Amino acid sequence: MPNKVEFNKDYPSIKKSDELYKKALNLIPATTQTLAKGPQQNVKGIAPKYLVQGKGSHVWDVDGNEYLDFNMGIGPLSLGYAYDKVDEAIKKQLEDGITFSLMHPLEVEVAELLNKIIPNAESIRYSKVGADVTTAAIRVARAYTKRQKILCCGYHGWHDWYISVTDRNAGIPQAVQDLTFTFNYNDIQSVMDSIDEDTAAVILEPFVFEAPKDNFLQKLRDICTKNGTLLIFDEMWTGFRIALGGAQEFFNVKADLATFSKAVANGMPIAILAGRKDVMKVLEKDVFFFTTFGGEALSLAAVIATVNEIKEKNVPAYLAKQGKKLKDGYNQIAKELEMPYTKCIGYECRSLMTFDASAGNPLELKSLVQQEMIKRGILWGGFHNMSFSHSDKDVEYTLKAYKDVLPILKKAVNENNVRGYLKGEPVEPVFRKVSNFNTKPKRK
Repeated sequence: MPNKVEFNKDYPSIKKSDELYKKALNLIPATTQTLAKGPQQNVKGIAPKYLVQGKGSHVWDVDGNEYLDFNMGIGPLSLGYAYDKVDEAIKKQLEDGITFSLMHPLEVEVAELLNKIIPNAESIRYSKVGADVTTAAIRVARAYTKRQKILCCGYHGWHDWYISVTDRNAGIPQAVQDLTFTFNYNDIQSVMDSIDEDTAAVILEPFVFEAPKDNFLQKLRDICTKNGTLLIFDEMWTGFRIALGGAQEFFNVKADLATFSKAVANGMPIAILAGRKDVMKVLEKDVFFFTTFGGEALSLAAVIATVNEIKEKNVPAYLAKQGKKLKDGYNQIAKELEMPYTKCIGYECRSLMTFDASAGNPLELKSLVQQEMIKRGILWGGFHNMSFSHSDKDVEYTLKAYKDVLPILKKAVNENNVRGYLKGEPVEPVFRKVSNFNTKPKRK
């Protein structure tokens, strides 16, 4: 019988998933289009590999198993799967067409909407994926400042300028690698020690899971202003989720440029570069950033429907409310079980379960929890990526599952045998050496 969102006696049957996966091994490098969705991030042999349907907060895999989903498309499903108002807007636009030979009025309508919502969004451009607009922001910054060096913190996509700081930098010329450096979040001294007269931009995720301390973001703003360096907020995760106007609104700190994707169109592919008009003006003649599908109308229609719904329903407040229940609930259960080696951290709209190495291999600890959550009908990757469709019933059921699963983890840890409890291969890190993300910047 297919898994349902309930406490099941057996793990789900994933026969069809595995059949597709075997075919993909010979056709698709790494078998996936994005590593966060790939089999490397799930317990091989237990977790499903292919999903075919979603509604609200629930998804169904190719074998017919049903799950409560806390991955939510790895972020874009801010409202939920097959959300009626967004789908209706897409269908209505589909009747008229998708892509046209001239510009479409929606390009202007969306820009007007975003201009009213996002601080400093005086000028706006569209593309398709987050890496497009983070890279465009870097090019714009270099053109505007006439400088080359970049300081970054967080994840900013697959393009050369950024991925060169990781260990998956094959194929990137050394000259490009030499222009980007990283700094640690909440470490203002590392920025001060690095920034110089050739630093074009400082780009960072306003937060990942750790909250800014000691007025970090405002200090960063001040340092960039003083040095003539542009401050760029990568708001792929924070935009339209922590607040309607993103982190700039939430923390009351204005960036010179900001980039958005994920939550803004509830699953449709669109990315946004927004910023000061005087900075963005270099896109008129000097900087080339044009794409065939930037003005694709279905995604633009989805933006209007999604943003209006987020605004009218005060979705950020709802995400915070439901996420807080899960975050606090998980930590309370861990406390009652005397499991100090696991906790839930981050902002309520997107929290993360952590596992301390003192209890064993963190990836194996995470894998065991994931395995047991899947058995109970919950698709879980170690995060609570909250959506407007996560109901009170969903939250209650998830906490009930944690109460059932965490004692299993505790027993495995106490026996020093977490690996022995796994029914499949544990999850793998995306990057082999995460220390590369902490490369200290260097002065020239």
